[in-house]
Amino acid sequence: MAEESGQGLGNGASALMSTLAGAGVDHVFANPGTSEMHLVQALEGETRIHPVLTLFEGVASGAADGFGRMAGRPAATLLHLGAGLGHATANLHNARRAGTPLINLVGDHARHHRPFDAPLDADIEGIARPFSSWVRTARSAHGLAQDGAEAVAAASTAHPGSLGSIATLAIPVDCAWGAAPGPRAPVAIPARAQVPEAAITAAASALRSGTLLLLDGDALTAEGQRWAAALAQKTGAAVSATTFPARVEQGPQLPALARLPYFPEDVQRALAGVHTILRVGAEAPVSFFAYEGVPSDLTPEGAQVLTLAERHEDVLDALARLGAALGVTLADAPAQGQRRPEVPSGALGARQVGATLAALLPEDAIVTVDSGGGGAAAVPCASAAPHSWLNLTGGSIGMGGPLATGAALACPGRPVFALLGDGGALYSLQALWTQARESLPVITLIYNNRRYNILDHEYRRLGINEVGPRAESLFDLSRPDVDFLALAKGFGVPAVRVSEGPALAEAIGRALAAGGPHLIEVML
Repeated sequence: MAEESGQGLGNGASALMSTLAGAGVDHVFANPGTSEMHLVQALEGETRIHPVLTLFEGVASGAADGFGRMAGRPAATLLHLGAGLGHATANLHNARRAGTPLINLVGDHARHHRPFDAPLDADIEGIARPFSSWVRTARSAHGLAQDGAEAVAAASTAHPGSLGSIATLAIPVDCAWGAAPGPRAPVAIPARAQVPEAAITAAASALRSGTLLLLDGDALTAEGQRWAAALAQKTGAAVSATTFPARVEQGPQLPALARLPYFPEDVQRALAGVHTILRVGAEAPVSFFAYEGVPSDLTPEGAQVLTLAERHEDVLDALARLGAALGVTLADAPAQGQRRPEVPSGALGARQVGATLAALLPEDAIVTVDSGGGGAAAVPCASAAPHSWLNLTGGSIGMGGPLATGAALACPGRPVFALLGDGGALYSLQALWTQARESLPVITLIYNNRRYNILDHEYRRLGINEVGPRAESLFDLSRPDVDFLALAKGFGVPAVRVSEGPALAEAIGRALAAGGPHLIEVML
């Protein structure tokens, strides 16, 4: 039987929101519906939480991912039943791969209504399990606040393979409207596990020429990179990040840092001569896709893989202890120094766009990358100015704009650049509207070649040099051409189209000076 609303008592929804706020959750990215109205009303009264409306659930989940990567604590999504959660799953996949702490609040039918199989009824827990480490359906209004406290703790707890995780709480609407006592206290979050001394000893013995320190997670913080570079300089080992780390700190004050390439043959060439891979918060390299005649495991034949620290362990403590064992300090880490390229003249390609951005990149910026040519900007930007770089982690395109939105809200005052391919941008262009509503300093660069360019490369990897008209039609984004300027205007974002380096530099400069969101369409 449904719990009745109580006179003089709060309801489950208000107790939940107060509990989340008390546990440090201060942003909810929402696309609500009928079953979430009591939760919306609870947000009206809980002023510690900032509600952010998104026009599509994939923007909500991607923004929560960006917020969590930069803030180091979870934001929440507010989604409408199983269909809303389903819309969010592509960017929840990316968030899971990133190890981002994130909480999904998903409305559900009242418990007494479920047997009637209403049109929006769905298996919410079944939809959530592939990307959630913690899934629960609330059973009562009285218990909803405690469910929320445990969801925050679950999302904030490091576990094998992840710094944080996704917690999904389904909330039957009668649990939201039912009478309930007040909020619950936060649940304690366990400290990161320290690595055993044996791992330190084994790593110290392994570090020499031909050993690769492979970094991910906390090893890619500024401190982690300095430790790795100091250790490499002492022992002759090499250092590399994984291909698509969730977040990398970059800048002239840090050591130069290689990154494993994308295509498997390039990874094999990069690892030639490596006899030992020492994992530091990273997984051993594997091919992004399977190809005929190419191994999935890209560890060089005969090489051993050792582990200093798993991603969920205290990576920085492990690096510091390894440094102490080898007589290395952070002061031994070299800095790469500042290098800014000149703004290129003439037509723009991906490399020219990257050089232009590096020439103008402000200090303390945040850069998010989706599909397209944005990844090429990482190298010239690395030594241009201190900044944070957020990558496409799970390969599900359409992440960059939402990621930038959440990052901007997590770090007020920091300029944000979203580098998007035209195809990827169209998955979640609605993020522009949220950026305009929230007056966020996000500059979106769309690399527009009017095609899914990566598919041209992948098609030719099959040995097919001539793309027939039927196949080509599935890579082509013209007929008609997408008018990004008109779309941006419709979402309330100023936009300009450029095709040469000086014009791009001028557009970036104007956008930085004006503040707020801007879109720059870069014709390639």
